[in-house]
Amino acid sequence: MGFETLLTREQIERYTREGYWGSKVITDFLDEAAEKTPDKLAAVDGRSRYTYRELRQLVDRCALGFLELGVRPGDVVSFQLPNWNEWVIAHFAATRIGAISNPLVPIYRDREIRFMLGLAEPKIMVIPDRFRNFSYPEMMERLRPSMPFLRHILVVGDEVPLGQESWKTFMETKWEKIRDPGELAALRPDANEVTELIFTSGTTGEPKGVLHTHNTVISTDVLTARLLNFDADTVIHMASTFAHQTGFLYGPRLVTYLGSTGIYQDIWNVERFVEMVEEFGIHMTMGATPFLHDLVRAPNLDQHDLSSLRVFICAGAPIPRPLLREARKRLPGVAVLGGWGQTEDALVTLSRMGDSEEKITSTDGLPVPGMEVRVVDGSGRLLPPGQPGRLQCKGPFLFVGYAKRLEMTRASFDGEWFDTGDFAVIDEEGYVSIEGRAKDIIIRGGENIPVTYVENVLHEHPDIEQVAIVAMPDPHLQERACAFVILKSGATLTLADLQQFLQEKGVAKPYWPERVEVVDEFPRTASGKIQKFKLREEIARQLQREGEQ
Repeated sequence: MGFETLLTREQIERYTREGYWGSKVITDFLDEAAEKTPDKLAAVDGRSRYTYRELRQLVDRCALGFLELGVRPGDVVSFQLPNWNEWVIAHFAATRIGAISNPLVPIYRDREIRFMLGLAEPKIMVIPDRFRNFSYPEMMERLRPSMPFLRHILVVGDEVPLGQESWKTFMETKWEKIRDPGELAALRPDANEVTELIFTSGTTGEPKGVLHTHNTVISTDVLTARLLNFDADTVIHMASTFAHQTGFLYGPRLVTYLGSTGIYQDIWNVERFVEMVEEFGIHMTMGATPFLHDLVRAPNLDQHDLSSLRVFICAGAPIPRPLLREARKRLPGVAVLGGWGQTEDALVTLSRMGDSEEKITSTDGLPVPGMEVRVVDGSGRLLPPGQPGRLQCKGPFLFVGYAKRLEMTRASFDGEWFDTGDFAVIDEEGYVSIEGRAKDIIIRGGENIPVTYVENVLHEHPDIEQVAIVAMPDPHLQERACAFVILKSGATLTLADLQQFLQEKGVAKPYWPERVEVVDEFPRTASGKIQKFKLREEIARQLQREGEQ
């Protein structure tokens, strides 16, 4: 299929010369680990576990099967799977034959999947039969008539409807007897070709399909491992979905780059995590701030040996100072670090070992090696330290384009500098503090809620005249969504009514507002724009009053 990108020969030469980019793809590291430590545990989820020898065999079989089903280099393979080993196999198999992996978050429903698959145009879709009491085959039956490009739907599990295919049967087929395994070496992709199509949360009304090459994502893992002194003995845990950039980069890919062991959870369960730290000797985990909140309050924390756990990276929301203090008390051997990045730029800043409490709680860390940052005003003028402005960045981790949105890609850059859409301050020591989000999103437990998208859906509600969704503070999830609505004359609306409407529209449940405030008018600027900061202040005051009662 192929996608247009902004990647230039000059960029390739520069980042290769500087040592950030090379010639390897992630399956090269899989092969190295399978040769060096074939019997070492590679991947463990709640359903299966594989050594590196077993994982490579399954990946190669799956890759040959994909070829037999018609996938070719540059084609897209989509998979909406939980953090299961089948995800790892499908991703590495697509990589093996030069196809593009399109991971999709399991919470997405009809509306989101229709749009995303319409843009990605995959030849194959891999789904679970059921996860969290939702039938993915039924959803795909509803969507498939509008998707002539989709040739095969592979279902992980036993509930496989007519017209869809069993992953189990697919993987039990000895494709290596049907096709020549030598094809795989011939199809090994170039490291500067696109390997990932991953969607943002849709802050401008529709999700953007972000394109990364093998080099832009591998270089992130290389630098992270170097900064944190990770090696083949570093056991890594991941409960954040693999379909977010955090899980994608620092789950199976970082593990395989290191040749270490990955321990994966499809649903975050803090008590089980505590058990697994002791069982597997987990060294590092990475997740949203609520994960850390859960861990320091885990009821079984004192019943297990957590001495192996060394690093907890909080991504997706700031670390409150009281939480950091509690973590240092309850988990004295664990370095709690903050990091910041986006789907487009992977990892831009990271706290350093030994950073003070002040730096960890009030900043998002220092730029990682290779990534440059700057703050500019509205006219693009460079601002000095201490002055807030628009954060821009450039470096080897940066994406190479938005799928089928070349003009949007160009508009996101100021020369080589990517405009993150966030406001930030850089202090005299170079630490970056994200001050606010120019893009109108809410971060609920590390999950970005695409406000404009949800507002657009709610504008279709027959009783709603106008709607504005803002963040309201939450002690556990950091933020939740509150919908301020102006109703049509004589209409009434409850939270249950609003949520039922969103369910009928196929909007993912974590995107639903969790409170409704009916008002007569919105605060506005002189030009008529809604002043959302006033609505945020209003709901924060209301919550404070309710808490005092």
